[in-house]
Amino acid sequence: MLRFNAACNAISETAWLNRTFGKYLLQTLLYRDLRSEFGLSAQMAVRAIAKVAESYLVDRSVQHTIEPHGALVCDQRLLSFKGSDRVSILTLDGRIVAPIIVPDYRETDRATIKGQMDLVYVREIFYLMAVVEVPEEPMIEPDEVIGVDLGIVNLAATSDGTTFSGDPCTTVRKKFAAITAKLQKAATWDAKKHLKRLSGRERRFKRDMNHIISKAIVRTAKDTRRGIALENLEGIRPRISVTKAQRLAIGKWAFFELANFIR
Repeated sequence: MLRFNAACNAISETAWLNRTFGKYLLQTLLYRDLRSEFGLSAQMAVRAIAKVAESYLVDRSVQHTIEPHGALVCDQRLLSFKGSDRVSILTLDGRIVAPIIVPDYRETDRATIKGQMDLVYVREIFYLMAVVEVPEEPMIEPDEVIGVDLGIVNLAATSDGTTFSGDPCTTVRKKFAAITAKLQKAATWDAKKHLKRLSGRERRFKRDMNHIISKAIVRTAKDTRRGIALENLEGIRPRISVTKAQRLAIGKWAFFELANFIR
């Protein structure tokens, strides 16, 4: 991964200096050098060039820098599945077969791996990000409708009387807010670095909670053959009259994300 991303930065520098961003032109210029200088296999060199070329499709106004632990892009020549619990990965020293832990919610027997995958490294753990194709379930003709309201005290409440309390979320939000205020006041380099990590943790917490709530609501609707009616969130901030603390909570919770997850 480190060698692959170092090669990507060398490709990016050449692309930027020569204003040459096309995959095939870069491959003509750099393929042999990548293999000799960085020791990449033929397919690793091709994937590194493709990664840089694709990044410049988005933005060509600045030179791109790839993080040392940026994603390692793997196609079927670099990585293949050996059953449902092992993968064969091409490394700089030949192939290795590595065990994988498959999440409980993934229906491996029904899923089909599609195209290339990304091997990512987060907090000393490798994750394999795979696109899978799963057959669509048949559409349900709903007999009735479940109404869903979103709020602060209860993040979501259904017309069945089921509520998803916002208390745990409020506790976590206040904890993050207190730590953030303290770090912002310190304003040191370490404090800013800590703030960035904290921001990521808070986003992941919100996303996880929204996933849990949305899945529970959708599961109930499917099991009872009902549709879902969501309240209209358009203009929710300017039209409501609440305290400063409540307004902070509204601004802090991702209601539109929750609504989109349900949809």
